[in-house]
Amino acid sequence: MSRAVEPSPVVANLLRSDARVCVPAGGYNGRGSEPRCPYGRSVGKESPDTECRSPAADRSFMPDIGLYVHVPFCPRKCGYCDFYSTVPAGDECERLTVALLVELERAFTARSDLRVETIFVGGGTPTFLPISALDRLLARLGQIAVEHRATEFTVEANPGSLGRDRASVLRANGVNRVSMGAQSFNEAELAVLDRVHSPADIAAGAEVVHGAGFEHFNLDLIFGIPGQTPATWRESLQRAIGLGPDHLACYGLTFEPGTPLHDRLMQGRLLRVAEETEAELYTAGVAELGAAGFEHYEISNFAWPGCRCRHNLRYWHNLPVLGVGPAAASYLDGRRWRNLPDTAEYLRRVTAAEPVAVDEERLSPAERAGETAMLMLRLVEGIGCEEFRALTGFDAEQLFAEAVARHAGSGRLIVERGRIRLTDEGRLMADSVVLDFLSPVPRSRDDGRP
Repeated sequence: MSRAVEPSPVVANLLRSDARVCVPAGGYNGRGSEPRCPYGRSVGKESPDTECRSPAADRSFMPDIGLYVHVPFCPRKCGYCDFYSTVPAGDECERLTVALLVELERAFTARSDLRVETIFVGGGTPTFLPISALDRLLARLGQIAVEHRATEFTVEANPGSLGRDRASVLRANGVNRVSMGAQSFNEAELAVLDRVHSPADIAAGAEVVHGAGFEHFNLDLIFGIPGQTPATWRESLQRAIGLGPDHLACYGLTFEPGTPLHDRLMQGRLLRVAEETEAELYTAGVAELGAAGFEHYEISNFAWPGCRCRHNLRYWHNLPVLGVGPAAASYLDGRRWRNLPDTAEYLRRVTAAEPVAVDEERLSPAERAGETAMLMLRLVEGIGCEEFRALTGFDAEQLFAEAVARHAGSGRLIVERGRIRLTDEGRLMADSVVLDFLSPVPRSRDDGRP
């Protein structure tokens, strides 16, 4: 790269999996070409108001904002995780629930013009909340979903934290998508990650999800775990397929500084999976999944036709999202910020009616265009030049002419039919490509803008 570029803290968080390659899996029912979930749900048959479309094709697809609510509590901190999460003490669960509801009401009182298109409750482990607190939080979010006619309402869960009682609370309050962190079906690999669940817990959680009748079910998997082999990775993929998700998010393991896993790596207590092995996992998985009927639509995400995660599509199109809760990130009206990542201080400030936002920044048009391009390149379809102009006012091929020429010449990018996208080789090295789009410098006022 010709320049040193650092994304903002908020965008850096979105891009943490740039170098990750994702390998989910799925299968046909063996009765023709129509993809079908192994649990009998037809896919790719959604009505027009729920089918995923590009914002350029239909601006009503993502009319205003996505709403993200962060519940930072977990029963135990996983060794690889650097998302903000803690183990709650005393009455913190109840106090946090009250604070989240207060922040929600203040936000929508201040901006009554906003309309919510998607809701995502993440963490942490939201389903770790006591049932009464979980019901109280989801009841209000369910009201928002109805009032705003939201099309997607997702809650994250971990195996072992979603029994029939909590699943009933989710369904009763309008949740239509569950995202479960399986990570691996191998006991030794789960132990390396410091996960508290077993492979049997994953199967039991999937049974609960299907039994409760949720419309969409995502499983997360991780590859590149120390000690993992192509054989154990394939086993995890195959067992995940058998549990009938319509969406899979699969990430290459990263060793984030400050995490116990990174410390163990630095101490020589474990070894990284070789880069060649990670590439082998990626290549074999993508081929298997393409034959199985899952659409590879983003570097780390695959879905049955019509079952893409609409909330995450907002991030990858750099569209407005409002975050609520400790460490939650927001992007609205050209301004980025995140809430302070400290539960105790967050609770104090909410109670005292003090601001909870930190790391605020307002983007220039060129900065916004750079971030938008960098995020859209994560999508397999890449940057749609007409859509990009509609979102930012810039001509992508002119604004990023230098980066496009360099990476197209190396075989990592392709420009065709009005789109700029990563090649298969480019996805393996996405981090070294997308950062070249972060800080464009137009040569003149009319270079790249209408």
